[in-house]
Amino acid sequence: MRVLIAVTHLLGAGHLTRAAALARAFAQGGHKVTLVSGGGPLQPAGLDGISFVQLPPVRITGTDFKTLLDEEGAPVHNFRLAERRIQLLETLRTFRPDIVITELFPFGRRVLADEFTMLLDEAKRQNPRPLVLCSIRDILASPSKAERIEETHARILESYDAILVHGDPRIVPLEVTWPVIERIRPLIRYTGYVDENPEPLEQRKREGILVSGGSSAASLPLYRAAIAAAHEIADKPWRILIGRGVAEADLLALRDNAPGHVTIERARPDFRALLAQAELSISQAGYNTAVDLLRSGVKAVLVPFEAGHETEQRLRAERLKALGLAEIVPEAELSPQMLTEAVRQSLSREPSPPPHVELDGARQSVAIAESLALSRPALHRPIDWTPMDRALDRARDRGCTIRFWWRDDDAVADTPRLDHLLTLSRRAKVGVALAVIPHALEPSLVSRLQSEDAVFALVHGWSHANHAPIGEKKAEFGAHRPVEAMARQAEQALRIAREKLGRKLLPAFVPPWNRISPELVPHLLGLGFTALSTFNDRKTAFPAEGLLQVNTHIDPIDWHGTGSLVDPASLVENLAAAIECRASGDAEEEPIGLLTHHLVHDDITWSFCEELMMRLNAKNIPILSPRDVFSARNRITALA
Repeated sequence: MRVLIAVTHLLGAGHLTRAAALARAFAQGGHKVTLVSGGGPLQPAGLDGISFVQLPPVRITGTDFKTLLDEEGAPVHNFRLAERRIQLLETLRTFRPDIVITELFPFGRRVLADEFTMLLDEAKRQNPRPLVLCSIRDILASPSKAERIEETHARILESYDAILVHGDPRIVPLEVTWPVIERIRPLIRYTGYVDENPEPLEQRKREGILVSGGSSAASLPLYRAAIAAAHEIADKPWRILIGRGVAEADLLALRDNAPGHVTIERARPDFRALLAQAELSISQAGYNTAVDLLRSGVKAVLVPFEAGHETEQRLRAERLKALGLAEIVPEAELSPQMLTEAVRQSLSREPSPPPHVELDGARQSVAIAESLALSRPALHRPIDWTPMDRALDRARDRGCTIRFWWRDDDAVADTPRLDHLLTLSRRAKVGVALAVIPHALEPSLVSRLQSEDAVFALVHGWSHANHAPIGEKKAEFGAHRPVEAMARQAEQALRIAREKLGRKLLPAFVPPWNRISPELVPHLLGLGFTALSTFNDRKTAFPAEGLLQVNTHIDPIDWHGTGSLVDPASLVENLAAAIECRASGDAEEEPIGLLTHHLVHDDITWSFCEELMMRLNAKNIPILSPRDVFSARNRITALA
């Protein structure tokens, strides 16, 4: 396959290093790779056979991630940003990748959102649409504003097929630093840590202290403190490796202040081998540094980067300390005395046995991407609708009218995904029953529904909270709580939904996960509900006196597998079976319900739904409006 990886490193080179490791792993797996870098003009080593594209570079100073600078340190002009977008777009169109991977975005790099969004939009227009993955490190910087988190989730749900988390949940679960909502959880794939150099290390007698920093000048205070500490600890050799981003004048000044048992030199390609031979490492706590420490098993003193309220490195350092692998000197407390004390304490303790941590993240990322790509059907692959068409023909010959209806679950707000759903509804000229979660209902959805004549709301539980015990299937209104408590909550849900939605609400109850306690069902009519809707063929039209039940039957999402479209052939067979069941008289005259979840649909799932709707329209198969499905006439029939 053709794999395009887009990365922009703004401060150090860690993001580029990790992206390059992924590129090498894909290339070693037999795939054709293009690595697009938008940060400083630095090309990683070992990219033989990999196409490397350098966009007009941008960078930042300090922790000001909002101000982009060029090579000379001047603010970046819009012309440069436009040039970047043009080059990125040209690369995508020329390369036509099967897989697109964006590093960090949309969880970060918001300052470059325009170019990443342009890349994603263009990828969607390609046919077949490439698999789109997000590549993130183990620890993220969660925005302080809730709307930015919601914006990130919306972008993930709109454009991405999976999130590759390059970490091990036994060390740091993603939830520790990012509020993972239920809707994106199915997209998360832990890969293990990505090791840029997975070659085995030669174990030798450990000797001396190795000091290293990132590639930027942010490590200068650490270098200076290390030189001062070396004056105090003179019975061991010291080696200090200086990043390429440190000016030559600063390097010379460090050398002038160093005692004779300290070697100061530029960062070396054999750093990992030096680390495996060192008795102690002193460094920051960046992602690649943590991988180096885990791989080499060396004792460490960590001085995590914390400027500008950065918390990533501090949290990672604390996790390593909890495993017995490191001592910590907070950056704000860094001094020669503190560092000297930490070094002596670390040297005096016995080494801890290395924990079991997944470090094969690059290869696992390739395996995950291959599996996702192979399991999702291509958009351009035609669907064989013959079984459904034949079943419809037989139903017509028998004088049986087959009817459909459409329910979509989990609506809470007017999002780009909802807009996609409603656009398809208008294009296909069919109505949609939106199962709305009352507790999370936002004003934007209320406003949007007022302008949609063919769309009505149903009551989707209360808050879509799971109350089932661990190990049992999820349910909010299952047989796990007192009936009285569930009845009160269902009544509250209907009242709130009515107050907010008014005439756009149909009083039908849709239990989350389509599961409801049989003991609650008889109470629904008294609570104000006139109908119930779950999944699979109903056993009777009226599960309780006067209460109509209209279910759904076809769900196109592979919930327990890829999270994308179920095998289209099996979906068509299920449709044909539902039609045959009604044509043969084995089922009551219940319309066949299509159940969708707009918030988690990818383009393949949307494509299937659109093709199904258009095909039914072309065959003049009735697709009932929500009002007709839950009409007063049906309820009168129930009472009769």
